[in-house]
Amino acid sequence: MLVVGRRDARTVRALMLSSQAKRDGQDDWLALGAGSWDPRGRPSWVRLDRVLELDDDSIRREGAVLDREQFERVAQVLRVRYGWD
Repeated sequence: MLVVGRRDARTVRALMLSSQAKRDGQDDWLALGAGSWDPRGRPSWVRLDRVLELDDDSIRREGAVLDREQFERVAQVLRVRYGWD
């Protein structure tokens, strides 16, 4: 998952990630490319139409940081789609 923000002090908002190549070109999936979040170096896609809200305590603290340019691409779509600031 890609954490994109918070609803409140205890709840994060996140999007699903997939490394399935069938996501390429599908509606509501944005290509991210490969990154350190996947130990096998596979390209990934993020799902834009389903925002998950998760309690801080339910998240396993393991992952990687998406580079600024990639994150801004995702954030811009979310701003337009959901009116987020």
